[in-house]
Amino acid sequence: MFEHTHQLRVRYAETDQMAYVYYGNYAQYYEVGRVEAMRSLGLSYAKMEAEWGVMMPVMKMEIEFLRPAFYDELLTMVTTIPQIPGREIVFESSIYNEKNKLVNKGKITLCFVNINTKKRVDVPEQLLEKMKAYYV
Repeated sequence: MFEHTHQLRVRYAETDQMAYVYYGNYAQYYEVGRVEAMRSLGLSYAKMEAEWGVMMPVMKMEIEFLRPAFYDELLTMVTTIPQIPGREIVFESSIYNEKNKLVNKGKITLCFVNINTKKRVDVPEQLLEKMKAYYV
């Protein structure tokens, strides 16, 4: 299974009146985790779009809020891809606070779409090649 860890500090603009991370910002945190996970594989969304002609829209997102995260906390985001992608790719995100307590977790499902036709396509071979080593 592929796993990547990335840290992010909560900025003031991301909090609500209670100094909690505003619930809507977790989707952006998941995106940061996905982008950095892909980058760690030597891939980028920009390259996928420009060179491969493939986009990855979100199809489904499940979120579980366990405890609040606060302004100026350093969060650790663990992003996993539990299975090798097929017609879809699933990212599981777990976000931990500075005390290593699980704050939030989510499961995000994306598909692959041809940038010109806007129709679904299979997972790009280039992505599969990068990921094969993580799955036996």
